[in-house]
Amino acid sequence: SLDEDRRRGAAGGMGVPLMAWLDARMQPGIEMVIETLDLNAVVKDADLVITGEGRMDSQTIQGKTPAGVAKAAKARGIPVIALVGGMSDDYAVVHEHGIDAVFSVIPRVCSLDEALAQAAVNIEVAARNIAAVLAMKIG
Repeated sequence: SLDEDRRRGAAGGMGVPLMAWLDARMQPGIEMVIETLDLNAVVKDADLVITGEGRMDSQTIQGKTPAGVAKAAKARGIPVIALVGGMSDDYAVVHEHGIDAVFSVIPRVCSLDEALAQAAVNIEVAARNIAAVLAMKIG
């Protein structure tokens, strides 16, 4: 029943009225993103996929964009890196769901306001460092 649907709080609780009155159907947001962007076609020729999230945690695997992106990439054997603002203690479960490596883009302890203000620069620095590692010829 709609009363028992555990997704009823998603999107501010709008799902239940839409389902009840407009015969809408509930689906994870990532499914709509994958379909709208034709994500499978976008990643099909990639050598590497980089995704991101503000805070990576165990909920990431429950229909959030990074998990959906990883699923599309892994279906084609493409490695996946996630750039994140922060990681909770339980984030490592994402490795079991197609995300190969996770990097925080925040270089030092700071306030949320400072992290947001410096986000573009911090993402660029992290991406540059990841590119440098990928370019290394080890062995």
